[in-house]
Amino acid sequence: MSDLRITEAFLYMDYLCFRALCCKGPPPARPEYDLVCIGLTGSGKTSLLSKLCSESPENVVSTTGFSIKAVPFQNAVLNVKELGGADNIRKYWSRYYQGSQGVIFVLDSASSEDDLETARNELHSALQHPQLCTLPFLILANHQDKPAARSVQEIKKYFELEPLARGKRWILQPCSLDDVDALKDSFSQLINLLEEKDHEAMRM
Repeated sequence: MSDLRITEAFLYMDYLCFRALCCKGPPPARPEYDLVCIGLTGSGKTSLLSKLCSESPENVVSTTGFSIKAVPFQNAVLNVKELGGADNIRKYWSRYYQGSQGVIFVLDSASSEDDLETARNELHSALQHPQLCTLPFLILANHQDKPAARSVQEIKKYFELEPLARGKRWILQPCSLDDVDALKDSFSQLINLLEEKDHEAMRM
């Protein structure tokens, strides 16, 4: 093969490589969703979000006011605004609801009867709040690894979710820090609900 043809062959290969790189373009941006995460102090909100962000458990400090975490998933990024769950903070929760596209409610399934009753009242208030009532809800029954943990069916019955949340988009899932795969699957289901709501809005 002549030097000219060898040069032409290399130039053509360079052109193919250039076209493959340039025409491919950057990967499509993942959609981002703004979520609010609520629940009583001790329910495990901060620990669960830190686990999803692969943060060291030694650095986890309970949220007293609010914090924001960007939680990345393969098909979306969740910008989660976590609100502290202390008595003196919960009355201000509604001030931070504006702009939310979904809700994460974390409850301690092994808590005392009094705390469980308080959690039920707070969830009922959130499900009926004007700024949240049309949004997808992910309800996490945390601490399933504890001996006193109530089952999902017990939680569903006690919280009266079937009649209260009828017609709403909601998911109730068990979780614990020991099972991160199940936790990620719960959030994937929430992302599906968020995407469905997006598609419905586009069709309107």
